[in-house]
Amino acid sequence: MEVPVQRNAEAGAAAECGELADPAFWRQPPQARLDAFARLRALGSPVYVPEGRGRGHWALLRHADVQEASRLPKVFASAPGVTTPEPARWVRALFGDSMVNLDGADHARLRKVVQRAFTPRLLAAAEADVHAVAARIVDDVLAERPDEFVSAVSSRLPLEVICNMMGIPERYRPEIADRVNHASENIGVERGLASRLRMPGRGLRALARMQRMVAAIGRERRRNPGDDLISALVCANVDGQALGARQLGAFFSLLMVAGVETTRNAITHGLSLLTDHPGQRDLLLGDFEAYADGAVDEMIRHSTPIIQFRRTVAAEHELGGRLFRPGEKVVLYYASANRDEAVFPDPDAFDITRSPNPHLGFGGGGPHFCLGAHLARVEMKALFRELLTRPVGLRAVGLPDLAGSNFDNRVRSLRFAFDAPGDA
Repeated sequence: MEVPVQRNAEAGAAAECGELADPAFWRQPPQARLDAFARLRALGSPVYVPEGRGRGHWALLRHADVQEASRLPKVFASAPGVTTPEPARWVRALFGDSMVNLDGADHARLRKVVQRAFTPRLLAAAEADVHAVAARIVDDVLAERPDEFVSAVSSRLPLEVICNMMGIPERYRPEIADRVNHASENIGVERGLASRLRMPGRGLRALARMQRMVAAIGRERRRNPGDDLISALVCANVDGQALGARQLGAFFSLLMVAGVETTRNAITHGLSLLTDHPGQRDLLLGDFEAYADGAVDEMIRHSTPIIQFRRTVAAEHELGGRLFRPGEKVVLYYASANRDEAVFPDPDAFDITRSPNPHLGFGGGGPHFCLGAHLARVEMKALFRELLTRPVGLRAVGLPDLAGSNFDNRVRSLRFAFDAPGDA
């Protein structure tokens, strides 16, 4: 039987290494956070993190523990929500449940509809489009010579690819880009009292506008279906199921916020990593096709775009030397698992030849493994091929401006410059 002394000791260790529930911890330099994770992993068991008012969660920090919990959805449930804090009931009622927050039959049914909509023809067209969009973006960069990477490059690629795949008309895209930024700008970031009290809040208003927009497109596609993903989703007939307006809106929001933001951040961190490690950049340039896949996976491992997801214990289970009980909260810290010394030798090194590289950047497996993993890899590889093999090279200037989020490794901006002769 667990005794309070054990919990207090573990809570003390968490506080000593940097309180994971304290926003100040996430404003520290990245290496300081990684060092704290390493000290916590060395404890050899899950760590209790108090969140105030008698609440708290158990932090899973080791690769094996995060992976095991990910593959036991009947024990470690995604409902009522995977973010910290969990979505309020009224928010779920208004916007519908995102697939990422569903379990069991509800999740399987929705995922099946979505997977059937991703036909081989649609995926082939999307991959061809990725290469065309990447080339066009780099053409624009070389012609216009901007100096901020997120707005000019890394946010454009996933946004344009997903909008093309979904069949979003051009006239809606500037507003969608703006709404995506507003919907995600404060996730996991400490805000002042005035900002927290705004109801329903800038992010929720942006989400509502975005969902109304896609619902209107969905209604039109039911009448006049095309070859795009929205048509496939609203006209699907998987066991009599297609996506209704709220389900379509929730899926679109997930795809835009998760698919755009995560890939954008991985690309941005990737440029910064290649700049900071010129030997690795030279190795990649020496034989791009031989090293590109490994480079993409190492960028994702090293940056870990999604830092953590939350779970609620649904059934008694022993993991990592501790017995978990129903109702307890668990957080899967992918950012820590991806630096686990037991799995990744010299984990803080950026090594594009790392093999094997069983990173958890797309989740730890199980039914919630990222649907967009393949597309994200294709996007990153295509863009870095264009960025690195053109006559004019690019490099990051200074450090990325990080959001200080406890949820995702978000980059607000990154300055960059050209390396070609005469451009320095």
